[in-house]
Amino acid sequence: MQTCKDVMTANPTCCTPEEPVIRIAKLMKTENIGSIPICEDRGTKRLVGIVTDRDLAIRVVAAAKDPNSVKAKDVMTSEPIACRPEDDLQTALDAMENNQLRRMPVTNSNGHLVGIIAQADIARCMEEPETIAELVEEVSRPSTATAR
Repeated sequence: MQTCKDVMTANPTCCTPEEPVIRIAKLMKTENIGSIPICEDRGTKRLVGIVTDRDLAIRVVAAAKDPNSVKAKDVMTSEPIACRPEDDLQTALDAMENNQLRRMPVTNSNGHLVGIIAQADIARCMEEPETIAELVEEVSRPSTATAR
């Protein structure tokens, strides 16, 4: 079985809690990504949260807030669920399904960001279409919780 390290995108773009969400939105556009991990600082990259495109849509745009003044810390999901590089990929898939996560940060044993796994990463590496279909179905099922 593959590990999380086998499928993750290494060294993902990240921001800090004090950065304005306009910067996060622009990074999502230029990098063509749907989430930005939020790290305590860029030096240590200790993961403290994550901001998704959905967070921006609901917590900034729909709330009619100014993206130039709203900070990442105001809209991020704190203490996001993460996996370790050496974790079995199935463990990460189960966590993504159970928590309806489309993307999962990968941290080392000190909680420092080393990668991210997105549904697209899994689709590229999986040989069983059923596994991909199950993940997409579970992550996309209606819920009262906000999808991350």
